[in-house]
Amino acid sequence: MSERAPASATDSREFDIAIVGGGPAGLTAAIWSARYLHSVALVDSGDPRNWQTRGINGFLGQADVKPADLRRAGRDACRALGVQLVDAVVLRAEQHGDESFLLRVHGGSHIAARRLLLAIGIRDVWPDIPGLSHVFGANAHVCPDCDGYEARNKKTVVIGHGRRAAGLALDLTTWTRDIIICTNGRPADLDEPEYCEKLDALNIPVLTEPITRVCYEGDTIHCLMLADGMQLDAEKVFFTLGQYPADDLGVQLGCDRDDEGHIVVDAHCHTSVANVFAAGDITPGPQIAIGAAAEGATAALSMHKSLVPGGRKLAPRDHATTPG
Repeated sequence: MSERAPASATDSREFDIAIVGGGPAGLTAAIWSARYLHSVALVDSGDPRNWQTRGINGFLGQADVKPADLRRAGRDACRALGVQLVDAVVLRAEQHGDESFLLRVHGGSHIAARRLLLAIGIRDVWPDIPGLSHVFGANAHVCPDCDGYEARNKKTVVIGHGRRAAGLALDLTTWTRDIIICTNGRPADLDEPEYCEKLDALNIPVLTEPITRVCYEGDTIHCLMLADGMQLDAEKVFFTLGQYPADDLGVQLGCDRDDEGHIVVDAHCHTSVANVFAAGDITPGPQIAIGAAAEGATAALSMHKSLVPGGRKLAPRDHATTPG
């Protein structure tokens, strides 16, 4: 039996909370919100950003868990708690008053809710290098915080240019000092004296020749083939990415964003729009699964508190006048 819930199942029902995005942030928020006894709809496109990643490192109690396994476990937990899972794409998000949101879903149906959480994530723009996708997640990575530990003392090539490549290479010196930056045919763009001074001091060279392919056997990288015929020895590859929001729901709702398009939130995951919350990679900060899950839990707590009537909670203390 298919696990997909038809979007039409939500046509005549209003939920306390609607969540867009079914990654670690969205699933965690749905689980916590359901445990607060709220009615919850989670809408997910089924196209996760990390579909090729071989494992999620550093997730407490889940050593080497694969993204698909974590996602499956989260969806099972949601079903057990009564969360309505809707596998569809949200085309438009509308606000009709502070406590009335309408999600228009592909296929013509809609979902109404009193609170809205955007856990939509981001999309990556990969460099066009043959062979890179084959080894991604095993020996090619984008996140030093997630995968730097596995690069200890290994020959590592950073693919990128400018400040981001320099920063990525410097981050990786925690685990290895055998690092080369390759700009893949782009100008180095190391125009700040600090960049070259620090790279030179750590003996990190910069090559600008285009990369024609990643040479591999199974998941193992042997070298990078450059356009001039040079074979650049490598065991690990880290590369910088262009990124953009997975959809424009934050724009549609008028949420404040930073220069890179991330939705700006406060410490409670509240956006600049009343009763719209955001969590996970769509917000500024480190893009790690355990952090996204933590933000999802924080958002759920914040949404719950905002839904509790005033008669069931104490007024906040005025710390300026409270006796010590």
